[in-house]
Amino acid sequence: MFDLVSELSQKSQALRPAQRAYLAELLLDSIHISADQTIEDAWAEELKRRVDEVDRGVAKLVSAEDAFAEVRRAIL
Repeated sequence: MFDLVSELSQKSQALRPAQRAYLAELLLDSIHISADQTIEDAWAEELKRRVDEVDRGVAKLVSAEDAFAEVRRAIL
């Protein structure tokens, strides 16, 4: 793996600065996309879990009015 990284690094040095910047942007974007997808997947699982709890009747549902009142009490 390190041989491949080293080879790619050496080859990228032959690119013009604008090409290297574009390559760097592509590589960084690929990292962010993976992280974003991981976060989206985790939220999707959490949503499924919560919907399941509501469907099974085990979730404690609170009205928006009560929730906001509780937040106001906590921050004042």
